[in-house]
Amino acid sequence: MLKWLLPEHISDILPAEARRIETLRRAMLSLFEVHGYRLVQPPLLEYVDSLLTGSSHDLDLKTFKLVDQLSGRTLGVRADITPQVARIDAHLMNRKGVNRLCYAGSVLHTLPTGLNRSREPLQIGAEIYGHAGMESDLEVQRLMLDALRLAGITRMKLDIGHVGVFRALARKAGADADTEAELFRVVQAKDTPALAKLVRGYDKALRNALLALPELAGGVEVLAQAQRRLPPYAEIRQALAQMQAIAAVRQGDGIEVSFDLGELRGYLYQSGMVFAVYADGWSNAIALGGRYDEVGKAFGRARPATGFSMNMREIAVAVPDAADRARILAPYLPRDTALQRRIAALRTAGEIVISDLPGHEKSRAELGCKRCLRRINGQWKVVKWQKT
Repeated sequence: MLKWLLPEHISDILPAEARRIETLRRAMLSLFEVHGYRLVQPPLLEYVDSLLTGSSHDLDLKTFKLVDQLSGRTLGVRADITPQVARIDAHLMNRKGVNRLCYAGSVLHTLPTGLNRSREPLQIGAEIYGHAGMESDLEVQRLMLDALRLAGITRMKLDIGHVGVFRALARKAGADADTEAELFRVVQAKDTPALAKLVRGYDKALRNALLALPELAGGVEVLAQAQRRLPPYAEIRQALAQMQAIAAVRQGDGIEVSFDLGELRGYLYQSGMVFAVYADGWSNAIALGGRYDEVGKAFGRARPATGFSMNMREIAVAVPDAADRARILAPYLPRDTALQRRIAALRTAGEIVISDLPGHEKSRAELGCKRCLRRINGQWKVVKWQKT
């Protein structure tokens, strides 16, 4: 076996891509900062009990686990940073009011989420804790869309769902945990024949409502259809009203909005509105978010929360390559104080200056320098470099 091979769906990030990703990371974190979001950096490893507390079964399956040689306890390599940030808000910061936090870092998945997707996404996101109203959902959606625009993505569609609709119906049906899980699976898969078999024993109103969920997908007209086809439970009316209000604001922003009441992504994790962004050129969602008010409860504080995350490795392909700055080649004269002062001044001004190390004269062209430092009339000046 070749020693330089990497595991499947794990890859190096080479200079051109790394530059795009880092440029995007800095720009997004600066955007988050000016909106009042403070950066946190959770650890890559945690005890698995803490790392997976309050999260979904899917996240458990995605998480690499190992035994801590110090304590003998099981550790997990994070597969999602969001639960870690919820822990920080609930347990460490202990704020009573609104808390805005952001993050950026690598996560690791046991299996790829798609054929050509990396098992080591670079996750970036922002969260609001302590506010239960629709206003915070609107804020994180706007921030998410602005962050994607920084990557050069302009033609986007915001898809909105609400897990509260399904939960209200499942609760009214009195479904036990196993039946609810199976209902969730077939609704999410839009498997209408299987769903019809599962709901045969329910009363007509519940049966028709559950069968309607996979069909209630499309434009804003879906919300009016849902008003007619779903029972007038308070939780459902509230969810539909929230989505209607979101639609009015987002359409005013010039963003295409769609709705899918059968979209239950993150059902065991999310507690209310869920949303995803799609764009031309991507087969999968490029950003995901939603409300997850229940996660902090596992850490001792049930805090309302909403936020979003995205994978910088996937969206950085939209970032245009920055023009390479003309590099400057400097001769290797470490004892020439005048040269060293000139090099330091150029670097302080943002210029890229590369020292010409001895013995590599034949490979100078690989350095990409178009200029060089040359002593002219006793002064070190930047001039055009010509290969000799």
